Amino acid sequence: MPALTYDDRVQLARLIVTLFDSWEVRAEDQVALLGLPPETSTLVLRRYYENEPLPDEPAMNERVDHLLGIADALRTSYPHNAHMGAIWMNRRNNRFDNRTPLAVLLEDGLPGFFAIRTHLDCAYDWDISGSKVR
Repeated sequence: MPALTYDDRVQLARLIVTLFDSWEVRAEDQVALLGLPPETSTLVLRRYYENEPLPDEPAMNERVDHLLGIADALRTSYPHNAHMGAIWMNRRNNRFDNRTPLAVLLEDGLPGFFAIRTHLDCAYDWDISGSKVR
């Protein structure tokens, strides 16, 4: 991700927690998806709705980049029904050993983020695959 201003990071934090809400992600799972320490209070999420940016750390930025890519791919896949993202994220999928995509993100960490994103976004998958061949 390119360097963002403080205000951009505040807006990004709001966007991410709003995205989690649209996917019907429980607060404690939001903490885990962001890669925050397990002892982090779920009350910290409220701050992201207000005026606090997400931590500007490489691991957090990578997770956010994947989450935005997943959200964009879901929006493109289901352009006429915004609620389909939540349905898809919470429905068991044979491709992921009959786990929900949300469970893959939570249980597998960054490899799970990558798996979900490449499954949804063939252009991202192709770009990554193409860069390995070169």
